[in-house]
Amino acid sequence: MRHWKIDPVRPLGPHDGLPHDTAPADQLVSACPVDFSAFVDYWRDIEGADDTRYNGSDELHTISASFGEKHGLMRLGIHHERLKPGRRASWPHAEADEEEFVFVVEGEPDLWADGYLKRLRPGDGASFPAGTGLAHTFLNNTDRDVRLVVVGEATRSRSRLHYPMHPRRNAEIGERHWRIERQAPPGPHDGLPDRLREKSRSS
Repeated sequence: MRHWKIDPVRPLGPHDGLPHDTAPADQLVSACPVDFSAFVDYWRDIEGADDTRYNGSDELHTISASFGEKHGLMRLGIHHERLKPGRRASWPHAEADEEEFVFVVEGEPDLWADGYLKRLRPGDGASFPAGTGLAHTFLNNTDRDVRLVVVGEATRSRSRLHYPMHPRRNAEIGERHWRIERQAPPGPHDGLPDRLREKSRSS
C-alpha cells in the first residue's frame, strides 16, 4: 500500500471506526458535517423512466438507476437495473473495449451467451472481459422482477460493439461497430425472451 499524503488533512469525527453493539453516546452527534447525501442513495429514489429502447424499436429493456453518474464517478459506471418479466436487458452484443460485471441481486434471469442459456440466481456474478467476442444479454423469463447491479467503465462510453442478431444496429452505429473477423457460430437460442417470441409469432 502506498501512502497518500493528504494536505490539508480532513478532520475526523468522534466515531472510532470500530464496530459496537451500540454506538457510544459521545460518538453520536446531531450536527454531522459529512454530507452523506452526496454519495449515498437508495436505488428507487434515483431510478429513471421506463423508456430504455433502441432507435426505431418499441421494445423496452431495463429501468436504470445510475449511481456512478449521480455520485460523480469518472472511471466506473455503476447501475442498478430492474428487468421486468418478459424483457431482456439489451440486444445481444459483444464489446471490444469495455469490461463489464453483472451481479444478480434478486430474481432468476437467464444469461444468454452466444446463443446458449444459463439460469442464474441471487448472488451469482457474471464477468465479461473486453475483446473476447462473447455476445451476451440477460432475459427475464419469469413472472417476477429481476434486479441487477451492472458495473462497467465510464471512460468507455464510446466503446466499440458488435450485435450478432441485429445487423442494422451495426450499420447504425458506424465507426463504433466492432467488426469481428472470426465470430463463433451461434447457438440454438434466438436471444428473445419467451413472451416476446410468442408475441412476435402471434402478430
